[in-house]
Amino acid sequence: MKDSAIQKYYKKKINQIKKHNKLYFEKSSPIISDSKYDQIKKEIFELEKKYSFLKSNISPSNSLGYTPSKNFIKSEHRVKMLSLSNAFDIKDLENFEKKIFNFLNKKIDIEYSVEPKIDGISASLTYKNGLLVMGTSRGDGTIGEVITENLKTISDIPQKITNKDFPKDIDIRGEVFIEKNDFIKLKNDFANPRNAASGSLRQKNPLETKKIPLNFVAYTYGFFESDEIKKQSDFLSSLKKWGFKTNEHNKVLKTIKDLESFHKNFENDRFDLKYDVDGLVYKINNLDLQNRLGFTANSPRWAIAHKFSADSAYSRIKDINIQVGRTGALTPVARIKPVNIGGVVVSNATLHNEDEIIRKDIRLGDTVKVERAGDVIPHVVLVDLKKRKKESKKFVFPKKCPCGFDTIKEFNKVTKKYDAVRRCPDRGFECEKIAVEKIKHFISKEALNIDGLGKKVVENFWKLKLIRYPQDIFNLDYDKISKLEGWGDLSVSNLKYSIDQSKKVSLDRFIYSIGIRHIGIENAKLLAEYTKSINNFFNLIKNKKFNEFLNIDGIGETQINSLKKFFENKSNYKIIEKLSPMLNISDLRLNKDGKLLNNTFMFTGKLSNMSRAEAKSLIEENSGSVVSSVNKKLKYLIIGEKPTNRKVQKAKELGIKILSQKEWFNLLN
Repeated sequence: MKDSAIQKYYKKKINQIKKHNKLYFEKSSPIISDSKYDQIKKEIFELEKKYSFLKSNISPSNSLGYTPSKNFIKSEHRVKMLSLSNAFDIKDLENFEKKIFNFLNKKIDIEYSVEPKIDGISASLTYKNGLLVMGTSRGDGTIGEVITENLKTISDIPQKITNKDFPKDIDIRGEVFIEKNDFIKLKNDFANPRNAASGSLRQKNPLETKKIPLNFVAYTYGFFESDEIKKQSDFLSSLKKWGFKTNEHNKVLKTIKDLESFHKNFENDRFDLKYDVDGLVYKINNLDLQNRLGFTANSPRWAIAHKFSADSAYSRIKDINIQVGRTGALTPVARIKPVNIGGVVVSNATLHNEDEIIRKDIRLGDTVKVERAGDVIPHVVLVDLKKRKKESKKFVFPKKCPCGFDTIKEFNKVTKKYDAVRRCPDRGFECEKIAVEKIKHFISKEALNIDGLGKKVVENFWKLKLIRYPQDIFNLDYDKISKLEGWGDLSVSNLKYSIDQSKKVSLDRFIYSIGIRHIGIENAKLLAEYTKSINNFFNLIKNKKFNEFLNIDGIGETQINSLKKFFENKSNYKIIEKLSPMLNISDLRLNKDGKLLNNTFMFTGKLSNMSRAEAKSLIEENSGSVVSSVNKKLKYLIIGEKPTNRKVQKAKELGIKILSQKEWFNLLN
């Protein structure tokens, strides 16, 4: 298919999404099911992935939640309505709890408030002096639609609360949904119960909303100031006392095993419920702990959604291909007979690594169970041995990379075991597969973010020998490109503009862009914050002072070894030397407001009430910065248990103010 035909087909799919978005969000009259809608979205994503020249501002890949409808007044949430992280098995739950312990720097007894995750639409209710003054939809999480009058039509939502204990100012949050039996009566009007709830709630005319038997169950709060309520379960009890409905299956559990057991039983029985449930929500019951744990960029640290079993289906393996990533990892991918899993057509499934193939004894021609869960890449769960052909042979994992180099399994000094992943040795840009993937990484959204130079274009330019190294991007032969099929004057001009714009890049994004193994976005930020400038970064590298990075909280031996290996490769080093002068690499931009602005801190000794990670997080949230050495730029040295005397003495010599933990904490309040 030619690029012009692909573009035309892509636009057709985009227009379909645009049409259905309008019908769903603005007119509340969807004409297709959720699964069919998801199929269109999936096809768009696959097209964008395969053909990087495709671009649309209304692509579903550019949206988070949904843009508030023009039919309603918009309002910014006082506290963001973030989504929850997902868990799919007990390992995810164990990791969730482990992260909590790591953040708090201690293992503690935890109570969990367990609540069914009803498949509806979230809403926030603002009460002042007992009166419902505003109701909003979730929207994009930051800004929602004001749908007060529509929400007032739901009998479960009190419009006036006279209880003396009810807060004077509070945002009550919950789920609007429709019961299964009620939905049956509306099935000709809506695709599924969730659509029915969403479409009905967002009608222009509240009288139309009133015709629909909507329900509301309260589960949490947004804005709320109180020292009296100490637990989530107590808050749920208060909600009932104030006149709100809460879920009858809410309960408090203590261990991960308890959560897993309850989840299994509830999943088996959920079909008897009057409403659709797609999982369970676990929240730290202690509200003080919730406040301490806080939020990541996308979700709270103190809550997780434990989804019910992922959709799965059986299919046949037609072939097994080996993909090579930018770090040299060889990943086997099963090419399967296309199968519909949860409304999405799946034709590829990861086999993870060589050890996994051996363990599951996966062979060509096998009938396998393929599982897909949310955004997780489809993977092969097991083989149906009953359907295996007698003549089938074990799959032999290639010992050579497609480039011809012998592959290796690296020895992990931490685990004292060889890695499961087989890799092509890191030889700079000698391996074509690695080189292409490194360039794709270099131009990716999180790195230099060059519009118009997507993965497909990189592959094409590589074949034409227009690009061999990252620096080649800034010396492209635009005259030659303009003569290529699909490249007109406008597209060439846009590409040149995007490349020129990308030359201005922050230090952290540059460090991330060069593709050092184990140096992701967060670690790149840590390195940028520590070194401050590209010159400082390179000086440490040139002088082989890699161990200095060990002073950075969050950077360990694994990252140090990766930095050493990367820069000791002469090919890599030469590329970076040529590349960096072509760019305008700026320092990492830090938060410009907050109580601790322009103040630098350093910790020595063990903190009694929190981990270093939590303390650092508190400082950065208040615009301060944490350093790892005592020098003239340091303003405060915070003393914990058993501090390093040398650091304390040096701070005294330099006239740096020394604070106890209590004194430091007072600065925040």
